[in-house]
Amino acid sequence: MTKTKIAVLVTTSASKLQSHDTGLWLEELASPYYTFQEAGYNVIISSPKGGPIPIDAASLGEGFFTDAAKKFMHDSTGVGKLSHSVPVSELNLDAVDVLFMCGGHGTCTDFVSQPSLKEAIENCIRANKLVAAVCHGPMCLADCVKEDGKPLVEGLKVTGFSNTEEEAVQLTGIVPFLLEDKLKELGGIYERAEDWNSKVVVDGNLVTGQNPQSSDACAAACVELLG
Repeated sequence: MTKTKIAVLVTTSASKLQSHDTGLWLEELASPYYTFQEAGYNVIISSPKGGPIPIDAASLGEGFFTDAAKKFMHDSTGVGKLSHSVPVSELNLDAVDVLFMCGGHGTCTDFVSQPSLKEAIENCIRANKLVAAVCHGPMCLADCVKEDGKPLVEGLKVTGFSNTEEEAVQLTGIVPFLLEDKLKELGGIYERAEDWNSKVVVDGNLVTGQNPQSSDACAAACVELLG
């Protein structure tokens, strides 16, 4: 019997970034959720704190509330998992095939300086498991290091929410750092598409996506890499 592959979707537990109301950008969980599910994966939803996940209301707005997001909101099993997310510290990483970090500006609050998430990512990378992150999901990569202590992204091709996209949503002033600048500063080879166009970069066992529009392709790349 072939073992059922396990994908863990890690989402923010934070409903605020300073005074700005935020949370999970739903598309970035819903789309990967169904991509992995349709490929036969068992999908676990996790977060730094565990428990119910706040959804960024803007991600339910006109033009952002995608078909996958609508389907998810009517999916009692999916919503149940989102309401009872597993704390990252309680994940059985040995059983996990891919650790996938979803975005939303909430990650700017609780994906940074988050020991349990840093440890999970570093352990997965060292065990040659797939690590993926989309949009603001790569915020967590800034803290991660290789076994020699150098930044995890150093020398790797990566992407993530671009400076111009951050300017467009007018949150440049309150994010802890601009993701594009931080990835470059840490030695990452940053690649990007035009704003709001899908862009996915694969380097070894690290897969990154630029923006919400990249979430589907980012998950599809993981499925393809894992055969």
